[in-house]
Amino acid sequence: MNSPKHVAIIMDGNGRWGLKKNKTRNYGHAQGIKVVENIISEAIFRKVKYLTLYTFSTENWKRPKKEIKFLIYLLQSYIKKELKNLIKKNIKLKIIGNLNKFPKSLKSKLRNAEKLTNKNNKIQLNIALNYGSKEEIIRSIKKINNLNKTINEKNINDFLYTAGIPDPEILIRTGNRFRLSNFLLWQLSYTEIFFVKKLWPDFNKKDFNNIISKFLKIRRNFGGIK
Repeated sequence: MNSPKHVAIIMDGNGRWGLKKNKTRNYGHAQGIKVVENIISEAIFRKVKYLTLYTFSTENWKRPKKEIKFLIYLLQSYIKKELKNLIKKNIKLKIIGNLNKFPKSLKSKLRNAEKLTNKNNKIQLNIALNYGSKEEIIRSIKKINNLNKTINEKNINDFLYTAGIPDPEILIRTGNRFRLSNFLLWQLSYTEIFFVKKLWPDFNKKDFNNIISKFLKIRRNFGGIK
């Protein structure tokens, strides 16, 4: 079964979905977690090796404090609940982004989960937390300068949060929004982008597989002619 090696997803529309159901934005976020579990399972089935989920951006701190608090609670609950499953299913967890602004308890749980799943190799699940691509690129260049290295493409890649991870072949964005929102700007230079009208809680395995099928029909020349 042919599949891309790396799929990245901007899981947009949870809050709007909750309001659309005459409930709260937080209700939408809670429903979105269920979709995450389904898509991870399908990615494993399709033999995708890397799945990157945009979970919390550097700009998301602008949201209401109650919503931020609930999102942090969801993250802690997910890690506590799913850690055994991550280990059992041979899933490696990697956090990309700056965790400094998060509570110590969450940081500890995340780093522990990374440590306990480090040798797993069925799929690598990259969770982007307090992630912003512009900050990531600046951070990389600063590290290169501090080490008196040459600023070039290889060295920038080596100091990104995604160092050692192949660039995504596919980016999926749900929620009927047509922008990248400061996500993997460097890494998406030749990624095939699929914008989906559905809000994230309505996204399903069939949608995921339809996108992969469309991707496999694309002739990718990377600027050349074949």
